[in-house]
Amino acid sequence: MTRSFDDLVDEADAVSVDGWDFSWLEGRATEERPSWGYQRTMSARLAEASAALDVQTGGGEVLAGAAKLPRLMVATESWPPNVAKATQLLHPRGAVVVADADEPPLPFADDAFDLVTSRHPVTVWWSEIARVLRPGGRYFSQQVGPASVFELVEYFLGPQPEQVRRARHPEDARREAEAAGLEVVDLRAESLRTEFFDVGAVVYFLRKVIWMVPGFTVEQYRDRLRELDALIRERGSFVAQTTRFLIEARKTG
Repeated sequence: MTRSFDDLVDEADAVSVDGWDFSWLEGRATEERPSWGYQRTMSARLAEASAALDVQTGGGEVLAGAAKLPRLMVATESWPPNVAKATQLLHPRGAVVVADADEPPLPFADDAFDLVTSRHPVTVWWSEIARVLRPGGRYFSQQVGPASVFELVEYFLGPQPEQVRRARHPEDARREAEAAGLEVVDLRAESLRTEFFDVGAVVYFLRKVIWMVPGFTVEQYRDRLRELDALIRERGSFVAQTTRFLIEARKTG
């Protein structure tokens, strides 16, 4: 039986969006994964590290998936529900979770880590990354690229200025890393297909990824959501392009 618009939207509006686990979307949305396999390659680097820091760890789900953690493993997170979830996941693995405001300075001494990782950081404080890395240490990160899922963003907000569409460009990341004294040893970018198969999946996504449509609520956008529901039923899905880039940088000093 086909579910109604109200049923789909009300369900998605009520479900918890704590943590960084998107399993609720299984069967309701799909996203291509970058070819480099971030979690796999991150796990290999962690296995060789002696002291590592995972910045903006979310609910700790990605880090917890690593096969082996270094002897000293620290993760930071700012959002209290995620701090609690990450603590539950990572403490049994011997990792310490630090509640941090995601603003400089990082609460660690200079040269504290030989590896810093981060998946989809909101902001990268490059000078702080460089400061806490040991000479020869590396920063390894997968990041959201420019105009990611902007088909969905612009559906709700309308056309965005070029400077907004270009934000988070990988070449800007290279320039900022180098300005902080890091040598970029790898930089790759890909555009990936994302599909939403029902309007509830869109509601869940926008509630969870809060910077896509700032201040998003079902109440505010209910009419636009109803139109989107009709479009998805007609076409079978709503398609957007996700952009991702991988950056690895080494501290040379």
